[in-house]
Amino acid sequence: MKIIDKYILRQFLGTFFFSVLLFSAITVVIDVSEKIDDFIEKKAPFKEIVLDYYLNFVPHIVSLLSPLFIFIAVIFFTSRLSNRSEIIAMTNGGISFYRILFGPYLLGATLLFSLQTIATNYYVPNANKKRIAFELKYFNKSVNNSDKNIHFKIDSTTYVYVNSFNSRDNSGIKFGMEKLNGLTLTYKLIADRVVYNDSTQKWTLYNWFERHIDGLNETIASGKTRDTLLRLLPNDFQKKTIYKDAMTTPELNAFIAEEQMRGGKSIETFQVEKYRRMAIPFATFILTAMGYAIASRKVRGGIGLPLFYGIALSSLFIISLQFSTTFSINANLPPWLGAWIPNIIFGIITIYLIIRSQK
Repeated sequence: MKIIDKYILRQFLGTFFFSVLLFSAITVVIDVSEKIDDFIEKKAPFKEIVLDYYLNFVPHIVSLLSPLFIFIAVIFFTSRLSNRSEIIAMTNGGISFYRILFGPYLLGATLLFSLQTIATNYYVPNANKKRIAFELKYFNKSVNNSDKNIHFKIDSTTYVYVNSFNSRDNSGIKFGMEKLNGLTLTYKLIADRVVYNDSTQKWTLYNWFERHIDGLNETIASGKTRDTLLRLLPNDFQKKTIYKDAMTTPELNAFIAEEQMRGGKSIETFQVEKYRRMAIPFATFILTAMGYAIASRKVRGGIGLPLFYGIALSSLFIISLQFSTTFSINANLPPWLGAWIPNIIFGIITIYLIIRSQK
């Protein structure tokens, strides 16, 4: 690595980490000002606020806005190099436009891509587990299931249905469970209401009715109340969307496979999250190249105009990511495409800008 490569790489990484630290400090100050009353009211210990909440809150925010930080960092330090005629001096010294791009810029992007991949797939989800646990404990956030008519599979032959489920008291209305042998019904259990008992780990059935079917032979039983063991837990009925950010990628893959087997609803949310965890780190290469193409040309007015372009385009990237993922979750757009559409669009724009800028 040449001295000029080390110089550019140091400028790249230094500007990026400085912007992350600056924004993180501002975010924490704003969040503290908003939540200080809640901390006092709930008597949250200072140690838990710092170690369990903010130490895990910052990685969550940085992970969400990393494309913004990278793009602005590249725009800012490249504009300074151009404004001081350093890039012109490099090209006049025999270093080509593409040599600068595919040298220190690509190396810096590769380092940040590696950090982002590890953080997004492993570190940040583990940090989110502690952050969400803190919020559930002190901010009275709960995982309520607002869905109706919940259907899913316990195993390859057993299906469960509940009209509605209340996670506050672990109770369900209009419960049903069926077992099938192929297309033949072999067992059916229904109840007007079910309640889970944490101490006994059993379900209490109210106004229950049970059928065992063996060919032409059928056994029927019913009663007012009954405690029974079922291969179910209250979490099986609750929405897990709030927890998608708290699953490492191996945990997320296992969860998706399980939900597909059970016929779970809203599986697209988790599939989009899975593909997004690779799409956003990969955007590092695209945004680095785009920032270099925009800011490498010396313009009148200093770094103001390129910096404006950087903030506008990076914000547009994040907005387009939100739109495309929303279409994947609520429409028929494939999850992988929803996560990668911003990369595809901005990748095409970047190629055009590089060709134009080189000329």
